[in-house]
Amino acid sequence: MSPHLGSGMKLLLALIILWPVAALAVPVSVRGVHFSSRDGHATVVFDLSRPAEHRIFTLSKPNRIVIDVDNARLDASLPPGQGVVRDLRSGVHGHGNLRVVLDLKQRTTPRSLVSQSPDGVQLVVYLYSAGQNGRAERRPVLTAATAVPQTGRDIVVAIDAGHGGIDSGAIGPHGVMEKTITLEIARRLAALVARQAGFRPFLTRNGDYYLTLRQRIDRARAAHADIFISIHCDAARDGYADGATVYALSMHGASSEHARLLAERENDSDLLGGVSLADKSSMLASVLIDLSQTATISASLDVGNRVARQLSKLGPMHRFHVQQAAFVVLKSPDIPSILVETDYITNPQEERLLMSSAYQEKIAGAILGGVTNYFDQYPPPGTELAMMKARHKPHTMAVSATDQSSDYAVSSRNPRGQ
Repeated sequence: MSPHLGSGMKLLLALIILWPVAALAVPVSVRGVHFSSRDGHATVVFDLSRPAEHRIFTLSKPNRIVIDVDNARLDASLPPGQGVVRDLRSGVHGHGNLRVVLDLKQRTTPRSLVSQSPDGVQLVVYLYSAGQNGRAERRPVLTAATAVPQTGRDIVVAIDAGHGGIDSGAIGPHGVMEKTITLEIARRLAALVARQAGFRPFLTRNGDYYLTLRQRIDRARAAHADIFISIHCDAARDGYADGATVYALSMHGASSEHARLLAERENDSDLLGGVSLADKSSMLASVLIDLSQTATISASLDVGNRVARQLSKLGPMHRFHVQQAAFVVLKSPDIPSILVETDYITNPQEERLLMSSAYQEKIAGAILGGVTNYFDQYPPPGTELAMMKARHKPHTMAVSATDQSSDYAVSSRNPRGQ
């Protein structure tokens, strides 16, 4: 620090430097713990004062689930056990971390996610029973009439608003921040997805806070996402650069991720859509990763091209065809993932458009149009859309390869949607 700075300036700079540390020192409050039922599975729900990092693992002899919440304190009483949970107890672990232990009646597999809504932040732990002594539970014999599921699950669309918190992203000539625009578009897209039958949105962030790139992928995986869409605004030194671009993962990015997944397979029991690689040989694990990545990139390119065609109806594209790059957020080996650079926020005209709620709605509608067009043709097995398609077209699943894109929430082709 320069000796010429006054004492007041020194104090101000010290406060700026220490502010993030002080903010992190305030523990997350767990305001309530309760049981809930969702999709036929037992769940334990933790009401949080703000998003928090957490870890979850299982122990045996006796069977337990351990949940660690970083920098948190329990400000509510624990409920009595329910269902497969015999009892709950809590304590302090490490330096100010909250540990909650679920004593189980039988072996149970947990899955967790942090859910954010206008009602608050929740850490939701799903409990899937593996049956007594780890064996699959006996099921009643089903007749042909009852064996066919009557309803399917929703297609989960993970929507990732780029940047956030201390990371503002690119800044336009009039001071508009990328993190603000991406969150607005993400929320509008989520609202459109929520109104689409057979689809359910999931926002990786629903506020102005920072997430690492890996956290974004992890949250999408915890939500069992069928597709991951990361929303950004492009930037360039040239203030006249314009148009949108859609990206999928490059082979270089896939190769580096392949090596990372292979190295970490012993520590991750759920790398490929629930398939454990820990008990596979290096050669078999490598083949499985390669097959999954190849299929995922192919699907990403397909859905990306459909989204690009929809965005082109708003005006000229910066790159019409899907580009490939080694973006970290695109590296999930089992979730088709695209990154949409909506427009150049560094272009004054496009910056003004990006601030428009009407134009944000058009961008969200264009993205949705491409996504629904893809899933209309390739609905994931077990989803309501797949079952509906099977009921309506029992003798053929073939679909023409010609573009049948809808114009959902998209205006006529004027320059950048004006």
